[in-house]
Amino acid sequence: MLNDRRVTVLGAGVAGLTVARALALKGAHVTVLEQAPEIREVGAGLQISPNGARVLSALGLGAALDGIGIPAERVDLIDGEGGGRVVSLDLRYGGQGGHFRFVHRADLISILAEAARAAGAEIRLLQQVSDVTLGQGAPQLHMANGAEVEADILIGADGLHSKVRQALNGQVAPFFTGQVAWRATIPAEPGIAPVARVFMGPGRHLVTYPLRGGSLRNIVAVEERRKWVEESWNLTDDPLALRIAFENFVPELRGWLDRIERPNLWGLFRHPVAENWHGHGAAILGDAAHPTLPFLAQGANMALEDAWVLAACLAERAPDQAFAAYQAQRRPRCARIVDAATRNARNYHLSGLTREVAHMGLRLANRLAPKSMLRRFDWLYRHDVTGGQGRG
Repeated sequence: MLNDRRVTVLGAGVAGLTVARALALKGAHVTVLEQAPEIREVGAGLQISPNGARVLSALGLGAALDGIGIPAERVDLIDGEGGGRVVSLDLRYGGQGGHFRFVHRADLISILAEAARAAGAEIRLLQQVSDVTLGQGAPQLHMANGAEVEADILIGADGLHSKVRQALNGQVAPFFTGQVAWRATIPAEPGIAPVARVFMGPGRHLVTYPLRGGSLRNIVAVEERRKWVEESWNLTDDPLALRIAFENFVPELRGWLDRIERPNLWGLFRHPVAENWHGHGAAILGDAAHPTLPFLAQGANMALEDAWVLAACLAERAPDQAFAAYQAQRRPRCARIVDAATRNARNYHLSGLTREVAHMGLRLANRLAPKSMLRRFDWLYRHDVTGGQGRG
């Protein structure tokens, strides 16, 4: 159904570049419109779990992922103030059916852009879309320079503030979760272990893991607060504010924060999973369809899954039927993941007696049945949207 079809993709992030390669490999003529002057990714680390890695493998990018990712050994949940380990989750547990990897976001974007172009997709930069009109006839893109572009099939991979999502669902205001997050990278100490460490404390937590062969330490720190913060990935903050927020945590952690000079800061907002993922020749995926809080490390992985499923549906059906099948397959799963990520935030920030009881229960469960905690997420990590179509 895709031979000679012309598909326009808005956005050259993880979702847009992955769907561009997937569609081009199936015979579509794909054009990616990106508003930035170059393909670059603000940000630092992300985690590719087995469900996302399967998509990259099926798209022929398994070796490329191995080249940029650090295989993760485990996740340690740590009492941030006392320093004791609460739980250790072995990520090499074979029941998950694959590896977890720590990846620099910019490196993933780089291999996806190269792969999309190699498959035949065209990427056009400096293409700012001011509005999208859906209705009678083909989707219409209204460009910031006054031009009008008509799309045969339109794919919205244009992120949190998606023009395509707005055209399909109207304007829906997100709400501030009462949490802000800092992120930064620092040079890593020699011999840094391939482990994600989560330091938990009342109303705050910090996650750290290595990147780029162990040369960098990725840091994401989250604090609860009432003050509203702009929803952006590009704000910077005074590092003193970050240090004060975690001044009661263990000295090792405070030592890392002392080395941060310009942390990025963003407010965490809760967006509903979109009701309508398609209509009038257009569909959305990734953050445009289901923005998630970063407490389960699934944003990029959901985007990879979306891209594979959407391309597979379009290859087998006419667009309207393909889009309906895509939403039916993806929306329930993504809603479940988003809800699980939201619950994780609460669990990391417990205080008082509730925290003591919860940590005691986690330690006991980890001692008696160390694999059981990770098995609770088999539904997430063992999922394979490709049907086993790994290609290396």
